[in-house]
Amino acid sequence: MQEFSEQELVRREKLKFLKENNIEPFGHKFDVSDFSEDLKNKFNQYSKEELENINIEVKIAGRIMSNRRKGKVGFMHILDKLGKIQIYIGINDVGEENYEIYKKCDIGDIVAIEGKVMKTNTGELTIKAYKYIHMVKSLRPLPEKFHGLTDTEERFRRRYIDLIMNDDARRVAFARPKIIRSIQKTLDDLGYVEVETPVLGTILGGAAARPFVTHHNTLDIDMYMRIATELNLKRLLVGGMDAVYEIGRLFRNEGMDKNHNPEFTTIEVYKAFSDLEGMMNLTETLVKNACMAVNGCLETEFRGTKISFAKKFKRVHMVDLIKEITGINFFEIKTFEEAKKIAIEHNIEVEPHFGFGHIVNAFFEEYCEKTIVEPTFVCGHPIEISPLAKKSKDERFTERFELFILGSEYANAFTELNDPIDQYERFENQLKEKDLGNEEANDMDTDFVEALEYGMPPAGGMGMGIDRLVMLLTNSDTIREVILFPTMKPKN
Repeated sequence: MQEFSEQELVRREKLKFLKENNIEPFGHKFDVSDFSEDLKNKFNQYSKEELENINIEVKIAGRIMSNRRKGKVGFMHILDKLGKIQIYIGINDVGEENYEIYKKCDIGDIVAIEGKVMKTNTGELTIKAYKYIHMVKSLRPLPEKFHGLTDTEERFRRRYIDLIMNDDARRVAFARPKIIRSIQKTLDDLGYVEVETPVLGTILGGAAARPFVTHHNTLDIDMYMRIATELNLKRLLVGGMDAVYEIGRLFRNEGMDKNHNPEFTTIEVYKAFSDLEGMMNLTETLVKNACMAVNGCLETEFRGTKISFAKKFKRVHMVDLIKEITGINFFEIKTFEEAKKIAIEHNIEVEPHFGFGHIVNAFFEEYCEKTIVEPTFVCGHPIEISPLAKKSKDERFTERFELFILGSEYANAFTELNDPIDQYERFENQLKEKDLGNEEANDMDTDFVEALEYGMPPAGGMGMGIDRLVMLLTNSDTIREVILFPTMKPKN
């Protein structure tokens, strides 16, 4: 049997009152014409006397967040999607019957108000109610200080409460779609076409990551939740679509921390006849436009550090950065054995599948990543960790960049590999790494190689994590702040 607290029992008695008075406790349609923040922006400039002389009628609805009543008048604050606004309710304005219904309200109830814009003696913009309409009875009391709960995970488990009680949660929730719309608009204006590709596949490829595996009963085969959208998007370039992008969910069966959620959102962009330089320019434009869209300027603050996007992003080769910080020049190191010796001397673990390039990358991750503060394109990744990127003149390295800001990676881009013979060999090397224990190595995708054999134009491609970008531009410390329903550890 369901047990109720004393407050919940009181609320159910009020529910009974509403039914007995033929008032639907859970509401009907109401034509909202106004929102709190819009009204404040429009009418805060007016004086109390000016508002008394102009009759501005509004229809607004929201959740009761505060309520104080004395005798025949009451003041409440209601919360709509844009924020809070004060409501004045007087028995002489709404009538005795309406006022009796108001007297039965609780914090958390949803109400609708028809009234006039006014200002109080203290200068607060207020709606003077002519009609008070009960919409929805809240049967559970809201927590008094939900944002202050010691168990902050409850905020993410019950996001609906978080959005009611936490102004910052609502700010981030509305900022995220603004950022995504900015990215879409920028790309649409440049002639890119937004497409959709499958979430389920039989081949693991497009990135280095551990997948979620599921089973298709009808076909009786195992399938992967996609870890990247890359290979299907490049198939579209083969088909002649020229410039495509997809914003979609990816799934990686890996750890969870401040920057990682198993289910996350990325954008991948591919442009025929472009290259790494083109992708750098595009990535910089996307980030700057998104920052303007959500912050109104080219600056953001993240984890206590101010970041400016005003000037051109820095560009540096991975090997040059390693040399700058450690003094080791991997351009001059020609053999794996020499690289391995240096790695051991610097306490870099050399795993069984490692080649020369893995060691270079390990040095970068150990010594360089966390030193990067301003937006920086780190270029020239080793071929062993870049199976889908075109080779550089020094064939140990590729035409690839990653965008780093404050020690974290935000984007990854290539001059795309379109040589089917080279691609086949890269896939074969990935299979060898898998046999040596690299669980993140790609599978052999023979259909993709076949697509390249028909001819894919020279192209640039870029992938960016939407969640991390939203974190950066909204100053959100953890990825769980920017995903409305993040993956959570079971309570029990």
